[in-house]
Amino acid sequence: MIRLRPLAGAILASVLLTGSLAAPATASAQETVAVSSTEAAARPGNGKILYNRISGGRGKLKVKNGTGRDAVVTLVRGRSKAISVYVRARSTATATGVRDGNYTIFFTSGHRFNTSRGRFAQSPSYQRFTDRLRFTTTTTSSTIWTLTLNPVRGGNARTTGVNPNDFPS
Repeated sequence: MIRLRPLAGAILASVLLTGSLAAPATASAQETVAVSSTEAAARPGNGKILYNRISGGRGKLKVKNGTGRDAVVTLVRGRSKAISVYVRARSTATATGVRDGNYTIFFTSGHRFNTSRGRFAQSPSYQRFTDRLRFTTTTTSSTIWTLTLNPVRGGNARTTGVNPNDFPS
């Protein structure tokens, strides 16, 4: 694995066939949303794909969430939201079928996810990784990215806070 910078943060890693690559994670913006308990009652299952407009590729995104908060990781290609996956606290989820391309990674975390609004109702934070993910497929291989949301000793990924209004919904 190639290290970009030794930082206390999350690790974002890519594996293409037998090669490895590391990239960026840690900041937050907060918003409080009032929601009735019935709206937030249906907590999505771990690995639930909340949005998918890129199926058909061979790439994979594996997300490890070692925090005590649920998260939604969203990949954006250009200006279009491509895929969102729900990752429960202290769980790992994998999104498959990611098409080739460059993606910006956003994630939000919090408690009491409101499925109709696509947002956390309690203690939400909104972040974006500073580096982008590149998925590439050849006849013999495809990209598998592993993203760790929690701080990791020696982590080399950086994030910046995102205004909740600018978060892809």
